[in-house]
Amino acid sequence: MAEAIALLDEEGADRLTMRRLAERLGTGSTTLYWHVKTKNDVLDLALDAIFAAVEIPHADGQDWRAGITALVSGWRAVLLEHPWSAALLGRPMLGPNVLARSEFLYATLLDAGVTGPQLTAAAYGLSNYVIGSALMQATWTAGGEQATRAAAQDRFRADRERYPILAAHGPLAADSDWDSSFALGLTWLLDGIHATVEASVSAARHARRGRGSSGE
Repeated sequence: MAEAIALLDEEGADRLTMRRLAERLGTGSTTLYWHVKTKNDVLDLALDAIFAAVEIPHADGQDWRAGITALVSGWRAVLLEHPWSAALLGRPMLGPNVLARSEFLYATLLDAGVTGPQLTAAAYGLSNYVIGSALMQATWTAGGEQATRAAAQDRFRADRERYPILAAHGPLAADSDWDSSFALGLTWLLDGIHATVEASVSAARHARRGRGSSGE
């Protein structure tokens, strides 16, 4: 699988074929088909393999936010290291490496007090944020980040009256920074999850007090 990942890193998913992979491995396509049936099988295996590099934080009593931050930051780093990967994450992800990390995410949210429909919503929100941010960064930087920024800034300057906010504060503004923007956005998501949990706890406490008072 290491050779498949290397080929994907060099040329992207669109150019991957079973023949090219067989040539890279120094074998015939027929031999390769004994191990994997289709290109989609290769992509599924490659996606799961790269997730092995995402370290699962130790459950040692650390704050739930710290655990999730470490997990999704590692996830983002892997997606950026393999730019082809983020665009493929709409595929069913049922490999052991992905499932182990998803298990940690759900378990950590559950331990933090996120339950019911909110648990799925929180996990989806965090996952989609990581995938979306990595996909955007990989796409915008594929042709050279400086060139992309310069082209965007030229457009904004030309249409400043129409897009004044984007010109001053948009994602491709001169002073924007991918890492800082990601960290800040993650903080906002975690703040929202925390506030929801606190509100649920407060409502439950209030309800218990109300039942106690009515029984007096």
